[in-house]
Amino acid sequence: MMEHLEVYRFVVQSIGDRTGASDSLLHVHAGMAVMFLARLLTRRSLATWTPFLAVLAAALAKEIVDRIAHGAWRMPDTIFDIINTIFWPLVLMVGLRWRRARS
Repeated sequence: MMEHLEVYRFVVQSIGDRTGASDSLLHVHAGMAVMFLARLLTRRSLATWTPFLAVLAAALAKEIVDRIAHGAWRMPDTIFDIINTIFWPLVLMVGLRWRRARS
């Protein structure tokens, strides 16, 4: 298990180092990437709950792995990471649902 955690920490750190992007920006990009990937895999519209729920599940899973890797919850960081990950997918889904309802 410790080997997996070390690999996880290394991969997460490497992504940040190699891209030069902040942790917050990486969460935003990851949320959008998961949403579009879920849309492609499920063939469900971005206006449906399915792609958004995939983003939420991925964000929660990532934070659970972070909790295991760090040995404790870091609640301000955890909450901020989840918000950064789900914010734009949520806005996109709500906007598309609203547009659909107006048509």
